[in-house]
Amino acid sequence: MNWLDTIKWDAQGLIPAIAQEQGSNDVLMLAWMNREALQKTAELGRAVYFSRSRNKLWFKGEQSGHVQTVHEIRIDCDQDVILLKVTQLGAEAATAGAPAQSIACHTGRHSCFFSVFENGTWKVVDPVLKDPQTIYK
Repeated sequence: MNWLDTIKWDAQGLIPAIAQEQGSNDVLMLAWMNREALQKTAELGRAVYFSRSRNKLWFKGEQSGHVQTVHEIRIDCDQDVILLKVTQLGAEAATAGAPAQSIACHTGRHSCFFSVFENGTWKVVDPVLKDPQTIYK
């Protein structure tokens, strides 16, 4: 049996994929993969997702340069979620004594999970490291 056949794909042939930074264990983002994206990710050692909005493969960093090198691919106990342990490339320079941080989010932030629920509202707690207008041309 092919390793891809053990995965529980959804009705659209997709599986959610969580990207987690190898060093910090920060959860960077959630995206979707189809069979071809997961196969290419395994072959290339680079994150390849399926863009639902564009209905095509999306090589992470193809426009922004913020590539994800994949060190490990895991699957959850139900075989319906993928976890990628990655190194996020494309770090912005350190500022005011803070270490350099990589950008995974299209908003120019380190992680897509930059808002925290507090007192009945969402509060943005992570800074924009680079203006998205300068990332995507």
